[in-house]
Amino acid sequence: MKLRRSLLLLATLLPLGSVALAQAYPARPITIVLGSTAGSATDGLARAIAAEVTKSSGQPVIVDNRAGAFGGIAAQYTAHAQPDGYTLFMTTNTTQSANPHLLKKLSYDPIKDFAPVALLARGYLALVVNPKVKANNVAELVALAKSAPGKLNYGSGSSSAQVATELFQQSTGTKFTYVPYKANPPAVLDLVGGQIDLMIVDLTTSLPQVKAGKLRALGISSATPSPLVPEVPPIANSLPGYEFGYWNALYAPAKTPAPVVQRLSELMRDALAKPSVRQAIEKSGQEVAFAPPEELAKFQLSELERWGRIIKAAGIEPE
Repeated sequence: MKLRRSLLLLATLLPLGSVALAQAYPARPITIVLGSTAGSATDGLARAIAAEVTKSSGQPVIVDNRAGAFGGIAAQYTAHAQPDGYTLFMTTNTTQSANPHLLKKLSYDPIKDFAPVALLARGYLALVVNPKVKANNVAELVALAKSAPGKLNYGSGSSSAQVATELFQQSTGTKFTYVPYKANPPAVLDLVGGQIDLMIVDLTTSLPQVKAGKLRALGISSATPSPLVPEVPPIANSLPGYEFGYWNALYAPAKTPAPVVQRLSELMRDALAKPSVRQAIEKSGQEVAFAPPEELAKFQLSELERWGRIIKAAGIEPE
C-alpha cells in the first residue's frame, strides 16, 4: 500500500517538476552554434533570433560561428555539449539531410545526436541562365539541352544547388556538364561572365543579378509562386511535381529535457513573429516556416530519405 501511494505521489510530482524546469529556463546565457561564417544567411537569421530571445528571456544569447567540414565541426561540437538547453545548433539541410549521403564519414549522427526544437524557415532556388543561352522558359531550356546533351554546363557551390540541378535532369531526361565550385557566389559571377551556362541557386545570390539584367530567371523551385518573386513562375508549371528547397532549423543535443525543448520551441515561435526576424528571413530569400519538435523530426526524416534517393539516382559518389 505504501509503495502504491509513493508511486502515485511520484506520478503527481513529475508533471510539476517538468513545469518548474520549463519555467526556470533559461537561467543563464544561451549559445547558438552555427556551421557557417559570419555574414552568411544563417548567421543573419541566428543573430536576429538571438536578439529577440535575449529580450524575451532576459538572458544573453550568443552566436558562435564554427564553420568547416560542411557544418560538421559545429554539429560535432553541439552533439557532445551538455544536454541542458544552453548549447544549441542552428543549421540547414546540409548537415541534417545532405551530408549523410554526400560524405563517407560523419563525426555526428544527424538523428541520434540531436533533439529537434523547431523548423524556422524554408527557402527556394531560382533556375537562372546566362542571357546568351537561347531559352526564355523551362520548356525551351529542356528542348535546347536535349538537342545537345552535355553541351550546356551548370555550376554549383552547395549541396542544395547541385542536388536541385540533378533532380531537374532526372525529371526532364536532360544532361548538363557539372562544374564544381567551393561556394555559390563565385559560381554566379562565372555565370554572369558566361563561363558557365546555368544554375539552380538560392534567391539571395541570384536575384540581384537578375534584377540588374545580368541573368535571366526561368523559374523558381517552389510548387507555387513565391511572394518574394511573384513574377518568376514555378518550375513545376512546366515540370509537374518538381519542388526543391532548403531550410533552417534549431536543434539541441540529444537527451535535453523535454520541458526545456518545448520552452525553446516556444521562444523560437515567438521570435519568428517579430518584424526584425521576419525581415532577416526575407533578406535571406526564405519564408517563415515554424514547426514544433515532433513535426520537425518527421520533416527531417522525410528530407533525409528524399535527398538520399535523388543523390543515389544521380550517381553522386560520397567524398
